[in-house]
Amino acid sequence: MTSLDDLPLRDDLRGKSPYGAPQAPVPVALNVNENTHGIPEDVAHDIVASVATAILSLNRYPDREFTQLRTALADYLGHGLSAENIWAANGSNEVLQQILQAFAGSGRSLMGFVPTYSMYSLLAMGTGTRWIAAERDEDFELSPETAAAAVSREQPDVVFLCSPNNPTGTPLSLETITAVYDAAPGIVVVDEAYAEFAPVGTPSALTLLPGRERLIVSRTMSKAFAFAGARVGYLAADPAIADALRLVRLPYHLSALTQAAALGALRHSHEMLAVVGEIRVQKDRIVAHLSELGYKPYRSGSNFVLFGGVADTRALFQSLFERGILIRDIGIPGHMRVSAGTEAETSAFLDALAALTSKV
Repeated sequence: MTSLDDLPLRDDLRGKSPYGAPQAPVPVALNVNENTHGIPEDVAHDIVASVATAILSLNRYPDREFTQLRTALADYLGHGLSAENIWAANGSNEVLQQILQAFAGSGRSLMGFVPTYSMYSLLAMGTGTRWIAAERDEDFELSPETAAAAVSREQPDVVFLCSPNNPTGTPLSLETITAVYDAAPGIVVVDEAYAEFAPVGTPSALTLLPGRERLIVSRTMSKAFAFAGARVGYLAADPAIADALRLVRLPYHLSALTQAAALGALRHSHEMLAVVGEIRVQKDRIVAHLSELGYKPYRSGSNFVLFGGVADTRALFQSLFERGILIRDIGIPGHMRVSAGTEAETSAFLDALAALTSKV
């Protein structure tokens, strides 16, 4: 059988592993930060109707500029944005990939502050971009001084700031974003995939867009909108950014079905986001119980919690898995990450963890 070693693969891809979180049919899956509450039935019916209408014209290519979707996303975000400020793709990962295709690549660099979303370095590798892993402060925080110093020293062509950060959940201040932008010579991307889960009143990097033509704020419908399977990501930025991405996107990259489904969901944004408050409640439960059990939960503005104090991450992962519960070993020694699920799912995790901890 042919293996990768037998193929004329790019040298910089040899020995690499693809991105992938464990997938298993367990009753309680809390490992990939999904919104486990699902889509309300009445909303689902409206989305199905939208998709059904789109099917009738699948003999034609979709709107290449996805104008209705961009308008709807601008209306959802507010902040005085219009369709010209919006770009979308098949998940925020594709949005980030297109940004690197346009502004990075061979001879250029991408900086991130580790530990952070593991796809950043993989996207750099896939686009032939040099990856620069800058360090964070204690407890995975990132101060304006630390961030700006790293950017000033390395002068990267693109900077990715995850806000709140994945896998740590760490919120990112507007002061840090501003300091990075002022120090950076090129594009600065603030990845707000989990922004809707932040405490009420938390300011978004969207407020920083006016007058900053090199700043991009990316979002996704995968998390708060419970739309992970639909693959819809988007960004807000100066209209010139969308013009740059048109140079690298594939023709008709957003299918008519994807556009119809996203529009259907956005028509019901209030219903789709109604469970966000409940998810915050479950996250707070996790933080409180982890502390009671002797673990160290970190500050989180997302729908998941990173916690330290795990003596053996592999053993805990396996013990929970045997009980039908899946959480994430994210490769930081002594630390694991768990998503906030429904009340029942969260209780199942906390009860199992308490039982296992009492045996240690």
